[in-house]
Amino acid sequence: MRSTISLLCTVTLFLPAGFCRGEAPALPRSLPQAHSHNDYEHDRPLLDALDRGFCNVEADVYLVDGKLLVAHDWIDLRPQRTLEALYLDPLKERIEKNGGKLFPGDQRLTLLIDFKSDGEKTYPVLAAILKKYEDLISGMHDGKWTPRQIDVIISGNRPIELVTNDKQRLAGLDGRVSDLDGVDSAEAIPLVSDNWSSHFEWRGDGEIPAEERRRLEAFVTKAHHQGRRLRFWGTPDTPEFWGVLQRAGVDVIGTDDLGALQRYFDRE
Repeated sequence: MRSTISLLCTVTLFLPAGFCRGEAPALPRSLPQAHSHNDYEHDRPLLDALDRGFCNVEADVYLVDGKLLVAHDWIDLRPQRTLEALYLDPLKERIEKNGGKLFPGDQRLTLLIDFKSDGEKTYPVLAAILKKYEDLISGMHDGKWTPRQIDVIISGNRPIELVTNDKQRLAGLDGRVSDLDGVDSAEAIPLVSDNWSSHFEWRGDGEIPAEERRRLEAFVTKAHHQGRRLRFWGTPDTPEFWGVLQRAGVDVIGTDDLGALQRYFDRE
């Protein structure tokens, strides 16, 4: 095996930095705003996003026979496509291989888990699964919130009271714009996501109207003042629209086209 590696190092210039010295691959540049929408639909779920530096990925899950299966629609469920197999196990492996890190510095990964089945039944199963990865996941540790490499956030059919009342929880909740006027803490609701069309008429043609731009900036200011991040779904997948969101300070920008969004951020 060693001679094979030596030969490869002699004849090629395209191996990852550190490969010939037996070092772990270099961590990718992190893109904190980049969000892989419906990540599981890509050729390499999770891995395509991580290799591009995406710091936010989304997985839809259904509770089936005590397992959390990943798919957008019920008809697409497959028994081998579990949350552990597609996301948690690969994340654990990558963190271990990279000296306890997914990204450079203190950057963490947000794993947005969208409950498609009944939230009250799904959450206890998720909580039990996350417990097996407790050393990697931010949550309530010894009575206080401790940040770790992965922030799990529950969206979709959210069992709000069940989660907020769990004193050992390893997940937060995805809020809505209305939650910016609520009483729940940023630890309970660290991310606020909402449907763009519920608040804005502009769809990316021409300049965003001044009134809507001010409304967007007000949402951002309010979220940041509370220590929360802000995201919108149902937005056009174009560089022009991403630019409006970025300039307004929106924290999480989603896409189905990972390469295009990576190239957009690489222009900076």
